[in-house]
Formats: sequence, C-alpha cells, structure tokens
Amino acid sequence: MALVVFLRGVNVGGHRTFRPSILAKQLSDYGVVNVGAAGTFVVRKPGRQAEFRAALLGKLPFEAEVVLCDGRDLIGMETENPFGAEASRPDIVRFVTILSKAHRGLASIPCAFPPRGEWFVRVIASKKRFVFGVYRRHMKTIGYLGQIDKLFGVRATTRNWNTIIAIVRILKSDAGKPKRD
Repeated sequence: MALVVFLRGVNVGGHRTFRPSILAKQLSDYGVVNVGAAGTFVVRKPGRQAEFRAALLGKLPFEAEVVLCDGRDLIGMETENPFGAEASRPDIVRFVTILSKAHRGLASIPCAFPPRGEWFVRVIASKKRFVFGVYRRHMKTIGYLGQIDKLFGVRATTRNWNTIIAIVRILKSDAGKPKRD
C-alpha cells in the first residue's frame, strides 16, 4: 500500500520553503505525488520505509520532521467520517492533526482553545495517531493549533480535511488500477 508523507512546519510564513512539485519529480522513482503546497505527498512505490525516508530527507534543502502514514489508515478515516453529516460553515475549517507517534490517551476530549471565552480551535475526537477538530479562520488560530502538540504530548502536523479527502481520492484511484510488473 502507498505511504502518505506529512512534512511538519514547511512553506509557512516564508520559513523552510521549497517547491513540493519539484521534490515529487526528484523522487519519481518512488511514484511520489504532490498534494498541495504544505509538504504532503502520496508515495505509490515506497519500498522500504527507512530507504524512502533517507531519500526524501536527502532531497530537502533543510532539516524537516517527517510523519509517515499507511494509506489504508487514511482511507479508513474517510470511510468512518469523523465529522458526521453536519454541514461545514464557511468560517469554520475541519482539520486532522497527524501525531508523530501514538499518544497515551492523556488528553481530555472534547476541548477548546482557549478554554474560556470565544474558541478558535476545537478538538472533537482522536483515534490512534489522528486528531479531529475544527477551527475558526482567524490570525490567532495557528498559535492555538500548536497547543495540540502539548495536549497529546507528541509532535504533530495539521492538514485541512479537504487535503485528506484529496489524498484518499488519489489512494482509491490507485487501488482501482491494475498492477503492472
């Protein structure tokens, strides 16, 4: 099965910038597909994870934290639909935070940031290495998303639910194609 790569803290605010489409071309032997500008990739032919990780890190122009997930986990997430049938509002964004490793279940969920007053981020659920929530479109939101690391006690990176759906579409389209030798 394909791997999904999430790079943490790249192409944000002019720091640790690179061109994901160029990186995908440089890693074409692994069948890398770029998904957006935030350092998200589907790896169709990952081979051994350690070798792929080394190749990826060797092509980046800076040190980066890499979170790898099995594509099946994201397909399962989409099938379970953690956000339910409630329609999304234009000022509210659904997100998934991917933890660098499984957490020990210490977090009290649901919760909101800040805990009092008007919320900017709400964490609504978690399952294995995935945290689900919503945030308001506001300048303060990025700081509160950073609190998820502290809440779960591990480093994490966040993606919009629409990005996760785009990844799942790629994974499902690959699953339907006949294998070539």
